[in-house]
Amino acid sequence: MGEALRLEGAHLHHPAGDALCAESIQVGSRIDCGEGFRAEGAVVLTSATAGRAVSFRGATLLHPTGHAVDARHLQTGELDLRTARAEGTVDLRHGRLDVWHLPTGTPPAPVHLDGLTYRALEPQLPVDRCLAFVARDPDGYRPQPYQQLAATYQAIGHDDDARAVLLARQRHRRATQRPLGRVWGHLLDATVGYGYRPWLAGLWLTALTLLGTAVFRAAHPKPVKPGEGAPFSPLVYTLDLLIPIGGLGQRNAWYWPSDYVQWLAYALVAAGWLLTTAVVAGVTRVLNRS
Repeated sequence: MGEALRLEGAHLHHPAGDALCAESIQVGSRIDCGEGFRAEGAVVLTSATAGRAVSFRGATLLHPTGHAVDARHLQTGELDLRTARAEGTVDLRHGRLDVWHLPTGTPPAPVHLDGLTYRALEPQLPVDRCLAFVARDPDGYRPQPYQQLAATYQAIGHDDDARAVLLARQRHRRATQRPLGRVWGHLLDATVGYGYRPWLAGLWLTALTLLGTAVFRAAHPKPVKPGEGAPFSPLVYTLDLLIPIGGLGQRNAWYWPSDYVQWLAYALVAAGWLLTTAVVAGVTRVLNRS
């Protein structure tokens, strides 16, 4: 085991293959391929171990037909991917890092992320910027990169960002499902944000309640049994339609001579069941993954 591998300013040229092959190398301190380092061809660090850091800061990595960096199973304290230029892909699958330094500008080459674990990201970029790395994974949808990113946000107390990551995971997953699954996914997304935005259900309930109350107040219902039951209340009647469990004594006491008002009543009943089902499914989904 050497203390370090320092290649700052080196120019390596093998565009048809490996410009640098350091597979399974072990160094006590750092592997430095930054500050003027240029590789035309793949940089192979598969199963490499560096006690302190691996850096590509300021490097130019050119291998557009394959992996610019192949660092599967890499183990190190810090990984710096703030390259000057990168063409090709970066493979970090099943690596283990303590800190991952990300570029603040345009994301570098697409990164294979499945199985990569890390404790912290530096700097703390907005969540949508970090999601850009995950979304560009050449392997397509993989759940683990989203779970890892969400766990990182949770560890620093950014629970809202963690929920945003988990919601993005469900939306990415939806694109891989069959048509019926995608339809159900869109419904869960619109109504409760897959359980990560339960307040959406409250907005839907409020909007439907206001709609029903306004329409039913302007219409003229007929009692099912004249002279019996409580007086008609547009608000209570609307809530009775929307709440599928129990009853407030209004739904079965009145009917509507007008077809369009009666169909609105049917639609509110259906909407109530859909909202309830979506809330239960969304909350169950979140609890099962907690």
